Amino acid sequence: MAEMESQYHTPIDLGQTYPDLKDKPLSINGQEILSHNPNRYKQHGFHFVADNCIGCHACETACAEKNGTPAHLSYRKVGYVEGGTYPNFARVNISMACNHCEDPVCLKGCPTLAYTKYVEYGAVLQDPNICFGCGYCTWVCPYNAPILDPVKGEVQKCNMCVDRLEDGLKPACVSACLSNALDFGVIESIPNVAQQAKLDIPGFPDPAITRPNIRFEQKRSLPAQMTRADNDPFFYEKVGTPTADKFNNGRYKIKPIEPTKQSGGQPRMGWGLSYLRSREDSLVQFTLLYQMVLGGFLSLFFSLLSPNTNPIGNLIATHPTTLKGTLFVLIGLLFYGMFSSTMHLGKPQFFYRAINNLRHSWVSREIFTTGTFFGLLAGYAGIMAIPSTLLWLSPPFIILPALICLWGAAMVGPIGLYCMVCCYRIPARPFWNHWHTGGVFTASALILGPLLIGFISGLTALYTDEKTVSIFSFLAWPLLMGVLLQEVSLLAHIRYLNRKGEEAAVSRMIMLNRFGKTYIARHISLVVLMIGAILFAFQSQALSRLIIGWWPGLGVFLWGILFVQAIFHELIGRVLFYVAVVPTTIPGAFFWGNKAFEEHARKSGLAQMPQVGVVPVKH
Repeated sequence: MAEMESQYHTPIDLGQTYPDLKDKPLSINGQEILSHNPNRYKQHGFHFVADNCIGCHACETACAEKNGTPAHLSYRKVGYVEGGTYPNFARVNISMACNHCEDPVCLKGCPTLAYTKYVEYGAVLQDPNICFGCGYCTWVCPYNAPILDPVKGEVQKCNMCVDRLEDGLKPACVSACLSNALDFGVIESIPNVAQQAKLDIPGFPDPAITRPNIRFEQKRSLPAQMTRADNDPFFYEKVGTPTADKFNNGRYKIKPIEPTKQSGGQPRMGWGLSYLRSREDSLVQFTLLYQMVLGGFLSLFFSLLSPNTNPIGNLIATHPTTLKGTLFVLIGLLFYGMFSSTMHLGKPQFFYRAINNLRHSWVSREIFTTGTFFGLLAGYAGIMAIPSTLLWLSPPFIILPALICLWGAAMVGPIGLYCMVCCYRIPARPFWNHWHTGGVFTASALILGPLLIGFISGLTALYTDEKTVSIFSFLAWPLLMGVLLQEVSLLAHIRYLNRKGEEAAVSRMIMLNRFGKTYIARHISLVVLMIGAILFAFQSQALSRLIIGWWPGLGVFLWGILFVQAIFHELIGRVLFYVAVVPTTIPGAFFWGNKAFEEHARKSGLAQMPQVGVVPVKH
């Protein structure tokens, strides 16, 4: 008899919690089905006896056959961890699919509303036809359950075999298990062959993130250290005995594998330039361009609030075309960034679905606010570009819309940045889940925006014989603030990674080893930017005499050097932001889930054979 509450102290009977959703048919394969299963409205889940699993992959094969998945996709995966030395060698296999969590972060994160948690069996189902392939659910899920199909450009995952459940059958993977390792039923109902219902085993991510509906049994004694077969640079180390805390039994913690020349690993410190590429390169462009445009617009906005008290306002008042030209530069940059972000999608033609989930998804909110900011900015630029022949129109038809667009963009723009930051505060990716993400994003706006506006204004002032020193001095202050904020954020972040441990510590190891020289170069670059900002901010007499007396264009040239340096600095830093992250994952195997094997298959030509299960060209 199942318990009335799960181990998370939540009700198992979903029908009592949501009575209005009961007694409705499920649409399965185009047919309306209403089963009379007495447990239809109770939360179901998997039970995995790790000691029984022999790693035969029958569950994986049955799942693929039942769902007709191609070789490069697998809803259920079998990985393993191993440790010890002969004859005291131990291996723990882990069979994993979607855990149909009580708090499905995939559902909350999906911007298209492709996910639904049903009261029937507690199944979390996903509709690939609604999905437009952003892959955000693959970021937030700690268990690798959603799989992005690079061929179709959409995500797919385990559907709990609800059609079989409606017919009184168990999921295909359970029926195919040869060793009674995998079972399925009402959650907390321990199968006859099992004695335990643990919330985790070695290699399983923290269940507190999503409260997954899977229970484990693992009674064999294991070695003090367990390693993975999938080439990820960490291992599991026993750090204590089990405690009463079911969310963290204290048995195994992730430890990074420090590479050394002696062990055949990478050098202690390198540039890692060959690794500075990822599927998220388009997001690198989008985030940086949005932050640059936001910082540049706010520089203009605050200058326009008091045009007679700052050099930018004076320049705009004297030469109005400066404002128009600058606005259209900002619009062009932001349009390219948004276009790049759209082409990141697996099915970009369905980009409009991005705002379907404003209630829960930070991705939807980010896209809505950044798109609104773009519209308001474009509206303001369009009004400012109205030819003088139309200025006879009544002021309300010009001034009022201009003020609405101007102030609206000034308010919505920072909200868009906040939503962008929240998109990356993901527990399943500890490297991002720290306040430094907001710090470096804000710093990028403070660094790149004023530098862009200063460069454009400096060229205009130079062309019109205006003084440039005061312009650079005015904009150097937000630049200096941005540099200081970024340096503090980076230092706090590296300490957090060490203190947090586990996947965060692995990211720290990657940053300080594979990208060690690049990381140091970034700090040196910040020092150079800081010195330049200080010199311009305080208008040193020597610098002013040099700029004014020797060559008026020298100030623009020096500012331009800072601008180019900042672009490279921010570009490399943002790429590192994506490539150094180590997500929580389920252990892979020698072939499946092994990034090293996938790269080998692509380089050697093995990926050309479909049965290998590796797509030749990643999306």
